[in-house]
Amino acid sequence: MTQPKRIALVTGASRGIGAAIAQQLAQDGLFVVGTATTESGAAKIAQTLGDNGTGLVLDVRDAESIEHVVSQIEQQYGAILVLVNNAGITKDNLLLRLSEDDWNDVMNTHLKAVYRLSKRVLKGMTKARFGRIINISSVVAHFANAGQTNYSAAKAGIEAFGRSLAKEMGSRQITVNAVAPGFIETDMTEQLDVAIKDKMIAQVPLNRLGQAQDIADAVSFLASDRASYVTGTVLHVNGGMYMS
Repeated sequence: MTQPKRIALVTGASRGIGAAIAQQLAQDGLFVVGTATTESGAAKIAQTLGDNGTGLVLDVRDAESIEHVVSQIEQQYGAILVLVNNAGITKDNLLLRLSEDDWNDVMNTHLKAVYRLSKRVLKGMTKARFGRIINISSVVAHFANAGQTNYSAAKAGIEAFGRSLAKEMGSRQITVNAVAPGFIETDMTEQLDVAIKDKMIAQVPLNRLGQAQDIADAVSFLASDRASYVTGTVLHVNGGMYMS
């Protein structure tokens, strides 16, 4: 008898790192539900994944949206056994100019969403006695960057949250880990001035920007049975920019 595919939920999967993660997990044999903030983004995900997944609209800042989407996935496909919390935003500014709205928006999109989504899927993972929660952090949780107090705090919080949850859920064979990307080549970095890109690359011992696939490969490992004895850790994928 053929084993049913494990269900994976990847937030922020319409482009960049999230899209690469969703596609890699689908190649690994999972059924992947990728989320986007718009109908067009969700349709793009569904088209890309084909028979190996689908796309749904999700606002990770909204508790009702999370409940609706997770319930829909459970009813249509089954329990979510792999959760990749990737959705994120930046609202950079020096703290003296940083509004409370921008602080809250970044915290809600990153840290609070990780709390809500992780809590919501734990029941299904506990029943299956298998689960993988993988949170996408950032090198800035360790490597200070002026103008990103909100983003840095949110990402550092995600990592600390993951360590505590890993201790809570280890006996149920649920692992919780983070991947912390460094400078990754994306649509945004392609638009940067050459001098700025060169300055970024100069901070990286491997002397290049990373690719979205580099992050997808790390997530692929942590989501697999090969990583069954890895939990509560941060996997740094930054070309040596930060070494712990």
